[in-house]
Amino acid sequence: MNTKIWLSSPHMGGGEFEFVREAFDTNWIAPLGPHVNGFEHDLQAFTGAKHAAALSSGTAALHLALIMLGIGPGDDVICQSFTFSASANPIAYQGANPVFIDSEPETWNMSPELLEQAIQDGIANGKKAKAIIPVHLYGMPAKMEQISAIASKYGIPVIEDAAEALGSTINGKPAGTFGLMGILSFNGNKIITTSGGGALISDSGDLIDRARFLATQARDAAPHYQHSQIGYNYRMSNVCAGIGRGQMQVLRERIAQRRKVYDYYVENLSDIAGISFLPEPAGVFSNRWLTTIIVDPRKTGGITREDIRLSLESENIESRPLWKPMHLQPVFSGARSYVNGVSEDLFNNGLCLPSGSNLTGADLDRVVKNVKSVYAKTIPNEA
Repeated sequence: MNTKIWLSSPHMGGGEFEFVREAFDTNWIAPLGPHVNGFEHDLQAFTGAKHAAALSSGTAALHLALIMLGIGPGDDVICQSFTFSASANPIAYQGANPVFIDSEPETWNMSPELLEQAIQDGIANGKKAKAIIPVHLYGMPAKMEQISAIASKYGIPVIEDAAEALGSTINGKPAGTFGLMGILSFNGNKIITTSGGGALISDSGDLIDRARFLATQARDAAPHYQHSQIGYNYRMSNVCAGIGRGQMQVLRERIAQRRKVYDYYVENLSDIAGISFLPEPAGVFSNRWLTTIIVDPRKTGGITREDIRLSLESENIESRPLWKPMHLQPVFSGARSYVNGVSEDLFNNGLCLPSGSNLTGADLDRVVKNVKSVYAKTIPNEA
């Protein structure tokens, strides 16, 4: 059996162990501690956000953001449909109603046109949305300048789901810093990892202070355990934050490596009829967290993304279909949605290729040769 090639595996840089060793040497293992403070500072310095709270997951960060906006049962929250379920689940935690917005073809993210239509419909029905959650999918920033303008026009706060986009920018401004709040994820498959974890970033110190308070069980200032409101166990541990501090030392290198992986695939697969990639719009810089391809069976002699996925799987190479849109998920079957067919087409024809920053040249060559072998059996290469 060939060695496994993973879609996106953790990639340690070497400095993580020294931070973790310090946590053990000082017996600062439990949540909070100097590495948590240091990691938050590192995130602020990298993103330009004035404040950051290190948390147990990106999902926790999004949940706290909704809580702080006062979102509760019956409220409407507008959310990108083409995303992972963690972008929408916290809406359900609050008993609120997700309103799903389809994608536009240039970035595959939230369509500004459909967003404004959904807002106007809600207002016409006497129910303005309480928040907007765009997502920067696979590291490609959404059209935040247009989305932010629409949100400002109607007075609706934006929570950016930048879980996949640390290091991505629009005209030099980092993803996650356009909205009132932004969320980051450091899950094991992300561009950097803390083994598990996330962060909430904002220019509002009051919001981040409140997030920290709620994330530590909302314990009141008292010598005894006193609680005046419901809290959550959402803070990051000092050990995990130590891993994060080591990962921050190599973040720019990891971004460069992911982009190099994307360039390799483009160079070696673009000449195959029916395979296309997502280019960066003008002014946009993507961290290329995952490299994705679209497989158009009308141009491939009938070859589908599933033919390629199964061929890769047979050679112990992990790949994955693009996200199944939230408006097609059984759990959200009753939700309002504004669709144009873009995300459904992407789901049906899209594939994520192995994209880890620790892939070797031999790994990438194996992936490319396997993809080409599927086509070689059926049609000649042609533009």
